[in-house]
Amino acid sequence: MLHDRLLVRAVPDKSERRSSAGLVIPDTVKLATRLAWGEVCGAGTGARHVKTGDRVLFDPDDQGEVELNGERYVILRERDVHAVANESPERGTGLYL
Repeated sequence: MLHDRLLVRAVPDKSERRSSAGLVIPDTVKLATRLAWGEVCGAGTGARHVKTGDRVLFDPDDQGEVELNGERYVILRERDVHAVANESPERGTGLYL
């Protein structure tokens, strides 16, 4: 990857959700403004806050998709990442905005 670009593999959300009234919302229902979590598979040399292996929160509708070896990836800029979550944090909770 070049500059501040990231190659992200979207992690599918297979869980059912519940509304505030207690109704079950199946995973087949898609919300228009839903952000998605993904795993960074590659980061450009200009990426300062994100590295390979981080989990990131992003908007999948505004980004370019590419298919490599039968798997779909999203290419986005580092500034388009809304949040980063490390699986093994060095200190703190592992989540930061």
